[in-house]
Amino acid sequence: MPRFTTFILVAAGTLASLLLIAWNVWFILPAAVFGALTVLGLWDLVQRGHSILRNYPVLGHMRFMFEGIRPEIRQYLIESDRDEEPFSRDERSIIYQRAKGVEDKRPFGTRARVYDSGYEWITHSVVPKEAPDHDIRIVIGGQDCASPYAASIYNISAMSFGALSANAILALNKGAKKGNFAHDTGEGGISRYHREGGGDLIWEIGSGYFGCRNKDGRFDPEKFRDAAADPQVKMLELKLSQGAKPGHGGVLPAAKITHEIAEARGIPMGQDCVSPSRHPEFSSPIELLEFVARMRELGSGKPVGFKLCIGHRREFMCIVKAMLETGIVPDFIVIDGKEGGTGAAPVEFADHLGMPLVEGLTFAHNTLRGAGLRDRLMLGASGKLVTSFDIAKALALGADWANSARGFMFAVGCIQAQSCHTNRCPVGVATQDKSRMRALDVTDKSERVYRFHENTLKALAEMTAAAGLAHPRDFLPHHLMMRERDRDMVTGEDVYPYMPKGFLLEDEPCAADRFGYRMRWDRSRAESFEPFDV
Repeated sequence: MPRFTTFILVAAGTLASLLLIAWNVWFILPAAVFGALTVLGLWDLVQRGHSILRNYPVLGHMRFMFEGIRPEIRQYLIESDRDEEPFSRDERSIIYQRAKGVEDKRPFGTRARVYDSGYEWITHSVVPKEAPDHDIRIVIGGQDCASPYAASIYNISAMSFGALSANAILALNKGAKKGNFAHDTGEGGISRYHREGGGDLIWEIGSGYFGCRNKDGRFDPEKFRDAAADPQVKMLELKLSQGAKPGHGGVLPAAKITHEIAEARGIPMGQDCVSPSRHPEFSSPIELLEFVARMRELGSGKPVGFKLCIGHRREFMCIVKAMLETGIVPDFIVIDGKEGGTGAAPVEFADHLGMPLVEGLTFAHNTLRGAGLRDRLMLGASGKLVTSFDIAKALALGADWANSARGFMFAVGCIQAQSCHTNRCPVGVATQDKSRMRALDVTDKSERVYRFHENTLKALAEMTAAAGLAHPRDFLPHHLMMRERDRDMVTGEDVYPYMPKGFLLEDEPCAADRFGYRMRWDRSRAESFEPFDV
């Protein structure tokens, strides 16, 4: 196998040098060098701390050599960063340090470019409070929910088994179990590895209805009822769209479907698995909410909600109007930013389709406030939320809790190789190749998942105290500051203000509505996603 080529070559060099010693004693020197590298390679194969070394013995050490000189070339690296990189190097360092449980303090102050436009910060108090307990929780479940869930304020976002390896899913779920936080299954169904881990699950149901579908690919209520009754399943989430490729379906070719994937999804072997771009069970806002009500009836009283990336703003308002007309209000809504990740997406979809999290979250929060419904449901946020500042910002802009996918992927060893779609992930995270996923040690990586969550929430608790607040949900837009242009400082309240409660229901237009909420509200209707011209 190509990834073992270096190790095989040094082992061959050892053997050859040993044979040539009889001809010339000076061959003892290369024998010693190659022998040392061979022993190193053997150790790499059996050690459990570094996935890259288990898959690339000897050669993988080159990566750690470059990491070792990073402080000396950091300024060059910062200057050479590109906007299209999924994470900055400093963000990756924070994740790795917190996951590994090593010191995350640093000397010489900020590395953020504080004089650039776009710089953001949280205001602090001269009378900070004592840090709250970092086991920060909220209760999700409205007036129609019989079994509310006390969720962590930070959870694992949706990633399916099939996109991630068995070992990655198991490590994530075991880490969630130890840290007492939730793991979203993604739309690929509940696999045996989710169950084996024993952690709390948010079961996501997409347009393919994996795990609750009949032979025709339509929703099967009996299968849904049976699966939802599992005590490990704490919440039920209907996926309308995802940020990385909203409005896009998918096909899993028959050649890539393993017996374990077929088992989790409830699909046959030997056939392509199709995820439609839209749900076949409903086509209007009212029908969507009636489906949510059906899930609630079948779902053992557990919290039921839906996830979407905001597209046409009027369409979200149509759903909100349908809530008012039918009286069916979900227990939660998750807003997924377009910066959310995926294993594979068309370039144009990934770059230019869907609303970023900040704008989508602000719009959804204010629409629900304007309709008088914000207090009846919880609002989650997902999309590159990996640091305590990211979480605090999302909470300030209206979220009740945050989800992260890539942050936890990094915790299990992802090195951002961006080969997820090739089945050749170098660290065993995004692959179904058993020889590659072997590199990901579940015991070690589940501990890193736990520590990443634990240390991130500790940092959030400290930031909350420094701001003079008692709870992270007390963050408001005025706690967020930003520089829009050189020396032009504004508050989050100026850019992302909270709109008045009930303003969409009043007869007179709201003077504060400079974003066109009322215009879109008047053109929306509960009966259809099509615009209503007034």
